[in-house]
Amino acid sequence: MAAIEPRELIVRRVAQELKSGQVVNVGIGLPTFVVNHLAHDVNIILHSENGFVGMGDPPEPGREDPDLVNAGGQPSSIKPGGAFFDSATSFAIVRGGHVDVTILGGLQVDQDGNLANWAVPGRIIGMGGAMDLVVGAKRVIVAMEHRTKDGRSKVVRKCTLPLTATAEVDLLVTELCVIEFTPEGAVLREIAPDVTIGEVLAATEARLYIPDEVGVMTVV
Repeated sequence: MAAIEPRELIVRRVAQELKSGQVVNVGIGLPTFVVNHLAHDVNIILHSENGFVGMGDPPEPGREDPDLVNAGGQPSSIKPGGAFFDSATSFAIVRGGHVDVTILGGLQVDQDGNLANWAVPGRIIGMGGAMDLVVGAKRVIVAMEHRTKDGRSKVVRKCTLPLTATAEVDLLVTELCVIEFTPEGAVLREIAPDVTIGEVLAATEARLYIPDEVGVMTVV
């Protein structure tokens, strides 16, 4: 497989986890690009916590509607059959367990599946709907780069930043690997092309369980 830019590798791999008919919520930042890489025969229903389901593609330049934006405030569209509602109804959908998958970015994920993704020291971002989504969604996928800009692991033994939720992450996809969180611990399921298990372990503070067979990330 030809070399792929790291962030693109992440979103293309995450896209493989989505199935037709699922109600999916994608967070701001990197997760928003996942929907651009769905297989042509995969049709999901996008939920936006600011109040609609059936979110469509970004509108063409000049056709933006200021009253139709996603949870990150970016111009959006709505597909035929979509619906609008107030925030109370939107979060009732989340808290009622009607979102199949939520995809979020992360600042830290630890070996117990805890997630920190809303605050850094001296710069509070705000949690938004993340705390509801990671608890209410049936499956939680984190899409993030493996290390900080200064090279520190973001896959840690124990989160040091304020937590979004405890033990709710099901799958973590980075540019180096895919990690599944199980009752037995964090399991290394796949490594990126041209990356060795040793390189993943060297870049990871968390303890990882290495099964007998570790796959290689493939994207189309």
